[in-house]
Amino acid sequence: MKRIKYIIQKEVLQIRRNPQMLPIIFIMPLFQLLVLSYAATFEIKAVNVHLIDYDKSSLSRQLINKFEATNRFFFTNSSNSEKLAFDDLATLKAKLILIVPAGFEKDIVTSGKPKLQFILNSEDGSAAGVIQSYCAQIIADFNRSIIAVYGNLQNQAPQQASINVLEKYWYNPELNYKFYMVPGILVMLVTMIGMFLCSMNIVIEKEMGTIEQLNVTPIAKHEFIIGKLLPFWVLGLIELAFGLSLAKLFFDIPIVGNIFLLFGLASVYLLVVLSFGLLVSTVTETQQQAMFISWFFMVIFILLSGLFTSIDSMPEWARFLTKLNPIAYFVEIMRQVLLKGAGLAEVKVHLFALSIYAIVMIVLSVWRYRKTTG
Repeated sequence: MKRIKYIIQKEVLQIRRNPQMLPIIFIMPLFQLLVLSYAATFEIKAVNVHLIDYDKSSLSRQLINKFEATNRFFFTNSSNSEKLAFDDLATLKAKLILIVPAGFEKDIVTSGKPKLQFILNSEDGSAAGVIQSYCAQIIADFNRSIIAVYGNLQNQAPQQASINVLEKYWYNPELNYKFYMVPGILVMLVTMIGMFLCSMNIVIEKEMGTIEQLNVTPIAKHEFIIGKLLPFWVLGLIELAFGLSLAKLFFDIPIVGNIFLLFGLASVYLLVVLSFGLLVSTVTETQQQAMFISWFFMVIFILLSGLFTSIDSMPEWARFLTKLNPIAYFVEIMRQVLLKGAGLAEVKVHLFALSIYAIVMIVLSVWRYRKTTG
């Protein structure tokens, strides 16, 4: 125990002597959380539209008003030239072209089968899909309003034998995308801080020439690893508490579940991340090597975590790789506990996977350290 305490005191002293450490731990996550929480969203809040209204009727005006009322669609240009509209689309002055053909109102009154044309810039397929969904909702609402008024003109009973749909959203009733993204971003920040700092742990000792001094001491290998992990494990939990406080203060993120359960699960997850970083530290000789290797794995883990893209949308081989990704497990844990109020029974599979992962990583770290320095 005294030997572990000695290593811990040495690590704490090293952190205190490094003036760059505290800004990395606290200031950097503050800016990243605030910036990424606003930037990392799939919501489309501003769609520039080029309007071509050949009909210029009261109903075409009513349709346009419905688009404007959403505060998402902005008619930045209007003309009768399709060439000019395509030029706007090509130069990114417009994301959408709305064409209302001549006879739009007449078709509604006589046949009830009007036609519209939407032309989308789908370079970004995800954004185009969201815009298309918004348009479909507006058209559906427009249809309901005109059926009630003009349905009888085609000898149809307005809304007769129809099914009324009442929408109710669970866990995120206001559909605030930040509630979904911020818990995942917190996981990413805690992981980055823990993995990068721990990956440079033993490397710094090598560069300073103090690693050989430690090797000739009677400190056992497992005591050395424990002493190296514990300070950063505590820092990781403090970092998570700091991030949760910022998320609650700035974004009012709901914390429905048990906060003590969350930190208990985070304790196991941090063992995985830190021991992975320590493993990287044992196989590298310089801080640059440690940073590059950590970043290489970090990018893969983040992209396969379900943070930015749904795991269900990934190909089968990628879904299999997510089972080996610790970040994917903890992102799911954070979202379930914070937003759904999940208990231990709902996340026990994730806990089991992280526990196995932690044991394997710690054993590998101890084994690799012995192989390289023993």
